[in-house]
Amino acid sequence: MHFVHASSGCMVDDMATQTSRAATGLGDPRTGSAQAGSAQAGQLVGTATMLGSALSNQVGAAVAATAFPAIGPAGVVAVRQWVAAVVLVAAGRPQLRSFTRAQWWPILGLAVVFATMNLSLYTAIDRIGLGLAVTLEFLGPLAVALAGSRRAIDLGCGLVAGAAAVVLARPQPSTDYLGIGLGLLAAACWASYILLNRTLGQRVPGAQGSAAAALVSALLYVPVGAVVLVHHHASGGALARAGVAGVLASAVPFLADLFALRRVPTRFFGLFMSVNPVFAALVGLVVLGQSLGWVECVAIAAIVAANATASVASLLSGRHRTA
Repeated sequence: MHFVHASSGCMVDDMATQTSRAATGLGDPRTGSAQAGSAQAGQLVGTATMLGSALSNQVGAAVAATAFPAIGPAGVVAVRQWVAAVVLVAAGRPQLRSFTRAQWWPILGLAVVFATMNLSLYTAIDRIGLGLAVTLEFLGPLAVALAGSRRAIDLGCGLVAGAAAVVLARPQPSTDYLGIGLGLLAAACWASYILLNRTLGQRVPGAQGSAAAALVSALLYVPVGAVVLVHHHASGGALARAGVAGVLASAVPFLADLFALRRVPTRFFGLFMSVNPVFAALVGLVVLGQSLGWVECVAIAAIVAANATASVASLLSGRHRTA
């Protein structure tokens, strides 16, 4: 999950505009080609960083799964929330005493979403595997992206993604309906996260809102984590893996996205998010030995293709409007 996108959109849009002007060679014609080359190189670095962020996120989830037998998904999520809070509070530096009631409500809502989303996702991973759980969660932001559109191509993408989700959840003797339900709950939480972040971005400056929400979420997990860790008699190795998962799935994506979105226009963000289910399936296979049937692979590919198609269509539509 990515924390930086909604809170830094305005700053990144300004940087993207400046990069665009540089690429067109406005100003001194002698420096135009050099500026264009520098902008292209920056975008390549940004693209590689975003792909690395997605891969880090999925590797972190796989590392987290290796700690499930020792401390369970709840214990791993508790450690991850604590790591995320440290990173986001250090980056956002929220002025908690200055927040008004109107600012606190979306912060508290986002904190509950944080806590619920990560627990439901990690529990789903424990039950149905990394690739399938992340793909189901991915339906949340895809639904938000398509919900407000009236274009026929977006309607088609929504139908394809919906059909693929039905295939993934189809009744079978081995179907884990609770795991699928938890994956869909994570999807609903991710959609709520996006919508709450839009409200939060209008009421709280910078990344202070996300940082405050992460802090509240981490505090909510203090009693949960204490009970789970004491009950399971957690070993140092399990705690270390949970901590590594928190770094790879929270700290690295946050910092990487902040770096990348200064070099890649925000409108490309949805397109690059399409790689998450693919990386999840591959990492699940390589790290955890979780293989998927060909039907599941086709369904995951359909959801990824639907998001990529909708993102490309949105990019092309935006270019036509600005032409």
